[in-house]
Amino acid sequence: MLITRKAEFSASHVCFSPDLSPERNTALFGEESRPHGHGHNFVLEVTVRGDVDPVHGMVLDLKHLKRIIRDRVLDVYDHRFLNREVPPFDKVVPTAENIARDIWERLQEPIGSLGAALHSVRLHESHDLFVEYQGGSGR
Repeated sequence: MLITRKAEFSASHVCFSPDLSPERNTALFGEESRPHGHGHNFVLEVTVRGDVDPVHGMVLDLKHLKRIIRDRVLDVYDHRFLNREVPPFDKVVPTAENIARDIWERLQEPIGSLGAALHSVRLHESHDLFVEYQGGSGR
């Protein structure tokens, strides 16, 4: 069984790699490479996988999932300039892909401690763009 909880947060970032020239950054990231940054109202969908408990009829207690998302993601990300305030984005370009992977890493263990498994993290950067991460290795 899969169950998904949705949450929203606002954050700003700059997509700029110090390993690339300013011209290459502009060509690659466009306006998102502007030094003063830009913001998004992100929509996060966290999907959890597990068996339905025959006693209470749920995969997990959803108020615990809501608390984990709040503590591990919203309290960390909401109204932050990611490049300056949220590690690892002082060293990693905060693309939607990298943000989704970081959120996965923040959620995987605590969701596992509830007896379920993190299935996917879907992060909507805008109304017409989202990324979905389902685990894996490496950055």
